[in-house]
Amino acid sequence: MTRHLQGSLFDQTDQLRLGPLDGIRRTRLGLGAWIDVLPGWLAGSDTLFEQLAAEVPWRAERRTMYDHVVDVPRLLAFYGADDPLPHPVLDEAREALSAHYADELGEPFTTAGLCYYRDGRDSVAWHGDRIGRGARQDTMVAILSVGAPRDLLLRPVRGGESVRRPLGHGDLIVMGGSCQRTWEHCVPKSTRASGPRVSIQFRPHGVR
Repeated sequence: MTRHLQGSLFDQTDQLRLGPLDGIRRTRLGLGAWIDVLPGWLAGSDTLFEQLAAEVPWRAERRTMYDHVVDVPRLLAFYGADDPLPHPVLDEAREALSAHYADELGEPFTTAGLCYYRDGRDSVAWHGDRIGRGARQDTMVAILSVGAPRDLLLRPVRGGESVRRPLGHGDLIVMGGSCQRTWEHCVPKSTRASGPRVSIQFRPHGVR
């Protein structure tokens, strides 16, 4: 199942190591929404990608859309609050994020959802994480990306200019404030040659 990954020219270590979070930069999107971005938060991220791609029990899903049952165009895995994560560095990442955002979020990140984008044909449509409390409360979703970069797009729910962030090779993005209610995000399909990518989404309890 593992696809070939073109390694990053800027991340040539095999040692997995999280950097400090004090270099994260915040962009206020409007309507009470914001994103924090930290490129290359995880050093050695290509090594983590290879392990996750090969060892996580990925599953394919089918969903009903417009009266048709279709394949979900990516592979999925989910780890609840009591499930052991597939690599110790993900436990470290979740703990570091929980500590860094403790005052703003007021609770820890607990779950981890993983998506495996095998190539440019895999994608996720426009959406907000509104299952549960995200539909009515401000919250946060932190995404760590490993593997080849793919564009994450964000746009206001009521229409407006979109924001584009390429994410991969250990990059971190945190969507906060009203972002899940007033904005939506997607990873579009790409006609360019796109290597494989895994995203790890950390969320608080009750947010999906």
